[in-house]
Amino acid sequence: MKVAVLTGGGDCPGLNAVIRAIVRRAAVHGIEVMGLRDGWRGLLDDDHFRLTRESTSGILHRGGTILGTSRTNPFKVENGLERVKRAIERNGIGGIIAIGGEGTLSAATRMHDEGVKVVGVPKTIDNDLNGTDFTFGFDTAVAIATEAVDRLHSTAESHRRVIVCEVMGRHVGWIATYAGIAGGADVTLVPEVPVDLNRVAEHLKSRHATGRTFSIVVVAEGTKIKAGPGEKEHLVTSGALDEAGRPRLGGVGAFIAQELEKRTGFETRVSVLGYIQRGGTPTAHDRVLATRFGVHACDMAANGEWGQMAALRGNRILSCPLAEATRELKTVDKEFLEVARVFFG
Repeated sequence: MKVAVLTGGGDCPGLNAVIRAIVRRAAVHGIEVMGLRDGWRGLLDDDHFRLTRESTSGILHRGGTILGTSRTNPFKVENGLERVKRAIERNGIGGIIAIGGEGTLSAATRMHDEGVKVVGVPKTIDNDLNGTDFTFGFDTAVAIATEAVDRLHSTAESHRRVIVCEVMGRHVGWIATYAGIAGGADVTLVPEVPVDLNRVAEHLKSRHATGRTFSIVVVAEGTKIKAGPGEKEHLVTSGALDEAGRPRLGGVGAFIAQELEKRTGFETRVSVLGYIQRGGTPTAHDRVLATRFGVHACDMAANGEWGQMAALRGNRILSCPLAEATRELKTVDKEFLEVARVFFG
């Protein structure tokens, strides 16, 4: 049996650990592993190479993905589904292991519905996939964001400033909430709750009135700004579109910093973490989780559990339907947000 592996969407710490684990486990099952370059594009363009123990040696600790990645969606390409099916038949592929987030695995779900044999591995620093308690890459992103908030504290205190730290999170605020709590932020703003800048400003003023000389605000990039009466909430974007045709986010941190300085009179600065959150070496936690996902995904392929995704439930790796994982985004629940709100207001 031959299994093809692809990595799609944004790069993420731990991708190489999954690939390595699949290859090692495949040897137990007598499975040949093919690597597809640049996500689903590798099938569309018939661009692939064989993955072996030798070619995946020494990649456990490396960030990024040796396969390359893209946001290509076969269903948005002319005759994409037919081209994928022809490539599968032409190369004798018995099944596909798709490693990705909401976009990649949504395409995998549709592929399964169209008769393609596919299993999934949940990858996203945003931790927004249903069906699994955590995705790999999230722990690394939170660790990086938390370290940044720790470092910003000393500068904010030394200069008696408010510092706004913008982290990733288009639709959900898992990174912001975890980093805000772990880093001791004074305000945490997330996409799940539109921000009332007047309330934030009043909170900062009340802190300073009690002798606090600085404040840290953590905000997810997709946080909506609550407008005035009769106006719609709005996102701050760059005005351009990304590869998936979505508005390219960017600038909410700067916007909030500017508005807070106006409303409070406190000197305010912004720090945007950007891509450093998903680059570089994965944490030990993400290496282990990614490895466990890879082993389980290979087992699912060997056992013919198509249409399933590897998922972490408690401390066990289980199979869950791809359709369940991609039905809707997993947002930060109200109970967890209340923990963050203890330190805001």
